[in-house]
Order: sequence, then structure tokens, then C-alpha cells
Amino acid sequence: MPLLARMAKTDQINLRATLECGQVFHWRELPGGAWEGLIGGHHAVVKESRRRLEVVQGDPQMVASYFAIDHDLAAIYEGFPRDETMLAALEFCRGLRIIRQPAWECLATFITSSMKQVAHIRQMSVALRGKFGRAVRGTDLRAYPSPAAIAAASEEDLRSCGLGYRAKNLRATAQRIASGDIDLDELQSRDDAGLRDALCDLPGVGRKVANCAMLFGFGRLAAFPVDTWIERILKRSYWRGRGKPTPLALEKKLSARFGPHAGYAQQYLFHHARTTQGRGG
Repeated sequence: MPLLARMAKTDQINLRATLECGQVFHWRELPGGAWEGLIGGHHAVVKESRRRLEVVQGDPQMVASYFAIDHDLAAIYEGFPRDETMLAALEFCRGLRIIRQPAWECLATFITSSMKQVAHIRQMSVALRGKFGRAVRGTDLRAYPSPAAIAAASEEDLRSCGLGYRAKNLRATAQRIASGDIDLDELQSRDDAGLRDALCDLPGVGRKVANCAMLFGFGRLAAFPVDTWIERILKRSYWRGRGKPTPLALEKKLSARFGPHAGYAQQYLFHHARTTQGRGG
């Protein structure tokens, strides 16, 4: 008997937007409208029923946590700017939730995302899982490979999954984590600035990748990744300074405008622009 994740009337979900907005890359849609994926190494099948999250298979508590059912979207929306650009994104994306991904899986995925479109990131994620990931009983899906599995792989084998030059960085970061040089659990205890600095010290992690990992893997909802889409939106609709701003200047000056849930605003702006203006991102 399917279970509905407990949600207030104002805390609904847009499951398709949540899973297709470029924050997670391995879920797949099944016939009938359900979605199948893994939460770490746990199999789950979910669907949207009257804008509520229905757990078809899996641990309801784990699924509710993963899909951040506890996030008070109504309160988050109240903190959004009331300008035309943001309101259009809110109307389009209402119900999109920032997923709580496993930190390593999220970090590794965004290390491979550099200069890649969403479809390509998905292809790399699926290839890495297929070649190095652990089989999960009851499904043909495979878990994202552990740091130890990636660290033990050759750069050539990683490149065979479509990573190109990203293979070297992913392997080097995996080796630092697998060796114990970096403890992701310990990083979780740091403040935002300290966490970002530590992430940026890892191979293949610049500020944008660090902010993605912070937002989607460490639950730092104020993190504000600036990619090509967001840079374009901010310049067109929000930048009032002189000259041509850098991505860092845009992030620092404008993330404060979106408040403590800037990451939500960013993802709504990103998904709205990417979906309505073209799917190149």
C-alpha cells in the first residue's frame, strides 16, 4: 500500500521539477508516472499524487528526508524578492525542493560537471555507477561508487566513462577522502566560509562546484552557485553596478538579496530559464 509522505497543505512537491532541475542526475521515470532512483544505496520508487509525495517503495522516513519535506516552502517563498523575474520563476517552479544528497555523491558528481550540460552529467553518472558502483538488490540500478572505488580506479578507466580531463581531478579528490586526509563528516561541522574554503582546496573544485556541493550535499541553503545561466540572469535583471561584473562579484553582491534561502532562489531561476529559454544547460 503506497504511503504518502506527511506534508502540510502548503508544503507540496513538484516531483518532475525537483528531479529534472539539474541537482541530481540518476533518477528515471517509469511508465505510469512513478520515478525510480537510489538514496545512497537504498532503492526507492516515488510518485506525485495531487502535488504530494507518494512513496511506492522504500523507507518513507528516508524518502521524506531526502526530498526535504520538512523545508517550509511557504516561508522560503516569503523571503524571495518580489520582482518580475523571480516571481515568474516561482510560478513556474512552485513545489521544487532542494534534495538532501549524500555529500560524496554530490561532490563527485559536480566535479564531473565542469563545462558539461545536464544530459552529459547524467551520462557520466550512470556510466560511473555501472562500471564501479555496488549492485543494489531488487533493481538494476547501482549505487554511486565510493571514494575508495574511484581512488582505486585508473585514470584511463575513469576516462572511459566520458569524464575526459575531469577523471584526474575526481580520482585525486577520491584518494584524499579514501585516505582519511579529508573527512566529509568533519567538514559538515564547519561554517559556510570554512566549508567552502575546504572544498575549494580539493582537486577539480572551484567556487561554483563548491557552492553546488554545499547547497545540494551539505544542506547549506544560502549557497549560491553562479553558472552561465545564472550569470546571464543576474546581469540582465539584477546587476546595477558599473562595468562587467565577474561571477564572484555577482555572487557576493546579489546572493544577499535572496537571503538565507538564496540557493532555492538560484535553483528556481536556473530551472525556469533553462527550461523556457532552451535546454543547453
